[in-house]
Amino acid sequence: MWVGRALASLRQQRGLSQSALAKNLGLSFQQVQKYEGGQNRLSAGRLFELATVLECSIGDFFPPGPAPAQAVSMTAEKRTISQNFIRIEDKVLRRSVAHIIEALAQT
Repeated sequence: MWVGRALASLRQQRGLSQSALAKNLGLSFQQVQKYEGGQNRLSAGRLFELATVLECSIGDFFPPGPAPAQAVSMTAEKRTISQNFIRIEDKVLRRSVAHIIEALAQT
């Protein structure tokens, strides 16, 4: 529920409608509506895509609290991957790369 409210707030702060955000992600506005309302859960890959499109950190979707040690120290490799991912302008390609990363992380 917190993530959905944060998503709606971040989207509105950037002046985006649900339709505009959905278009950037290759989704229907109904899907964005379900994410914001908490009816559908967000995968890690989708959360990453949202953070990229909304130009925020993934942590912005969660309540403030003590940061895990791993989140505080981002390695140079992780930073490079993140920066290069953000530079992919084609949203279909970006989504495909996110799915590949998810699949590789599960092995």
